[in-house]
Amino acid sequence: MEILGKNIIGYTLFAENEHTFQSYVPDSGSYLPETFHTATQQEVSRTMELAEKAFADYAALPAARRADFLVAITEEIMNLGDALLERASLETGLPVARLTGERARTITQLMQFAELVREGSWVNPSIDTALPDRSPLPKPDLRKMLVPIGPVIVFGSSNFPYAYSIAGVDTGPALAAGNPVIVKAHPAHPGVSDMTAQAIVKAAQRTGMPDGVFSMLYDDGYEVGTALVKHPASKAVGFTGSFTGGMALYRLAQEREEPIPVYAEMGSVNPIVILPDYLKQNALQLGKTVASSVTLGAGQFCTNPGLVFITNSEGSQEFTASYKTEIEKTASATMLTAGICKSYYSRRSHLFEQENVKQLALSDLYSEGENQAQASVAQVAGKAFIANPKLHEEIFGPFSLLIVCENTEELLEAVSHLKGQLTTTLMAETDEAASYPAILRKLAAISGRFIMNGVPTGVEVCASMHHGGPFPATADAKFTSVGTDSILRFVRPQSFQNWPDALLPDELKNSNPLGISRRVDNQMTKDAI
Repeated sequence: MEILGKNIIGYTLFAENEHTFQSYVPDSGSYLPETFHTATQQEVSRTMELAEKAFADYAALPAARRADFLVAITEEIMNLGDALLERASLETGLPVARLTGERARTITQLMQFAELVREGSWVNPSIDTALPDRSPLPKPDLRKMLVPIGPVIVFGSSNFPYAYSIAGVDTGPALAAGNPVIVKAHPAHPGVSDMTAQAIVKAAQRTGMPDGVFSMLYDDGYEVGTALVKHPASKAVGFTGSFTGGMALYRLAQEREEPIPVYAEMGSVNPIVILPDYLKQNALQLGKTVASSVTLGAGQFCTNPGLVFITNSEGSQEFTASYKTEIEKTASATMLTAGICKSYYSRRSHLFEQENVKQLALSDLYSEGENQAQASVAQVAGKAFIANPKLHEEIFGPFSLLIVCENTEELLEAVSHLKGQLTTTLMAETDEAASYPAILRKLAAISGRFIMNGVPTGVEVCASMHHGGPFPATADAKFTSVGTDSILRFVRPQSFQNWPDALLPDELKNSNPLGISRRVDNQMTKDAI
């Protein structure tokens, strides 16, 4: 597939801006030959006007048609073959094996949403039939379901060129719900974005979707994203990235005449707490397990365990030695961009400048190439950690801070200083965990996903996954960006009162023509009324 480098506005290509940029190859520090045209303000307006027009037609389509569209997207992505994997590896420095798995995850996500909307019960239909003879006042007929909200703005993420990008965790559920999607492509992988966007457009044309159901715009700065969020036709925003970026978009959205929700995933340190008995029994293996999670993918996961808490107890020295050894023999890895690599070393150096922080381990294996990140672990006492909020912040990369507390009382105090997280992890035997209810309650209170005896890296795509968490991990802890419940970000409830049956949506008609599960007079049923 030829990379076009133009803004895709519905079914038409535009390249009105003279300003262009190129794909950066982080492994070599070079640039690929294609140029990408940043969008103009006029192109932003044209995109939003087309999406607003497409919304009425797309939202009215039968759910089965939207499901066909999602399935077609998976087929067109797979039709790109190895070329898509190779381009992603060039632009991100990630190995093809990792990208193959991520592509499979993206396909799985889209297929799950196709199945969800085809079945139909996800709209949560509720019917309360009329009681015209009720005294002192008659009860009206009321019916409620979830409906789409309108054009959704999606910001591609740097660290997942498939799963959190053009056809990822925001685009899939937004399209499934019946909303047009406009993606602001991430400048770190514009070629991958171009190829994926062309696949989506091809799928849309194949399945007869309205022009404007999907668009993608380029920018290597902030102007296009700002204009998209501020445009009155935008109804919601999906974002995965830094706290600074997420909060900037959130403020823009709240300053509008009509404020809109920003579903921003903004980072997390994902603390691991290891209780004394479990540490004593598993010290050697725990060092290997934690080190593997910290360094996975050069530490460039939002679920990277940035903090590890232990007590100064039997097994702590063996764990520390094991952890140190594993980090030292971890080869350096290419980071996603030069900016991310520079930030990693800068933030790590700043942490080492803090009082009472010492370097525990540094990788001895430094590979040839640009933008190489060396794995590293620092160590600090619990009391020093409690006193210094700068030690609580995320460092994006293969780094973790080991906090050694004098006892479990100090450990509880230390974790009590943490803010909202995507994940928290407790490593303990069942009886031991039950003996520390205060620690359990605190870890549960600050996390979206509470893990027992595992590591936070690896996010299963399924209905029971909650990938979100209390602020500042995300902008709204009630919602997930992974799993089928992520569709709930892009819908709203609507009630219909005393409407004729013939004019009701199929989901709410007396005959239940879709055969879906509904709550009728507080009883779940698939029966007709």
